[in-house]
Amino acid sequence: MHDNIPSGFFSLNNPVFVGIMWRFAIDIVFLFILIRVVYFRYYKKVKFLFTFFLMGIMVFFICSMLGTVFLDMTFAFGLFAVFSILRFRTMNFSVKDMAYTFTTIGISLINSLRVLKFPLSGILIINIIIIVSAYILEEFLIKYRSERQSIIYDRLDLLKPEKKEKFLKDVSVRTGREVLKVKIRRINFKRKRALLDIYYKDKTT
Repeated sequence: MHDNIPSGFFSLNNPVFVGIMWRFAIDIVFLFILIRVVYFRYYKKVKFLFTFFLMGIMVFFICSMLGTVFLDMTFAFGLFAVFSILRFRTMNFSVKDMAYTFTTIGISLINSLRVLKFPLSGILIINIIIIVSAYILEEFLIKYRSERQSIIYDRLDLLKPEKKEKFLKDVSVRTGREVLKVKIRRINFKRKRALLDIYYKDKTT
């Protein structure tokens, strides 16, 4: 592979190498906004910051090198084979985390491309659109994001449909939650208790 790297490729006098460094600076800025400003603000998962940042950096440089250096085909296929066998087996890696992983890779791929006759402003606009889209979607989901909790409730007289507002207010006061809706799972008339599933607004973000 080293034989295929042009002499002086890593020199600061090489416009191709300088271009890669400029695109890398742009990539880091937008990765920081996506991961640290947007993702961490809503999910507070410190353990994934390292993964997302390092993955974005590696994808950027690998794709940049594939686009500017004549690599052996076996080496190139080997690099992408590594990505294809990566699996996230942890139970804490949610669908939303997978979406951010894909977005991290996508931003790095876009910023690594050296597209001729395509203005730098176009790349910046695309990055901004991705970041703003992620932020708007998160803000939209906050309004509908809820958590569920099972509780035992002893005021069966409030379970009547005509007392719904008073019932929700009473449950909210007792639980200290902003209850959005309640599902009655089971009623024990002998003990005058009911098993409820309450859905309340998530205030952790």
